[in-house]
Amino acid sequence: MDDGELREIKRIARRSRMTVAEWVRQALRTARRQEPLAPADRKLQVVREAARHSYPTGDIGQILDEIERGYCEGPA
Repeated sequence: MDDGELREIKRIARRSRMTVAEWVRQALRTARRQEPLAPADRKLQVVREAARHSYPTGDIGQILDEIERGYCEGPA
């Protein structure tokens, strides 16, 4: 890191009323949260596998009513 970058980080940290160390920790946490947990190709594989199946669809109100009726009727 060059002197200019360090000066800018110090200025930003000071403006945020924190130490450079705390600012760096927060910046690293933010960067880590933004990093995907799984590789993109794995996510695509999961979506493709899910798309091969048929799932029940319908009006959301009707589906919720059916679910509620299932809870009220108890075990079969």
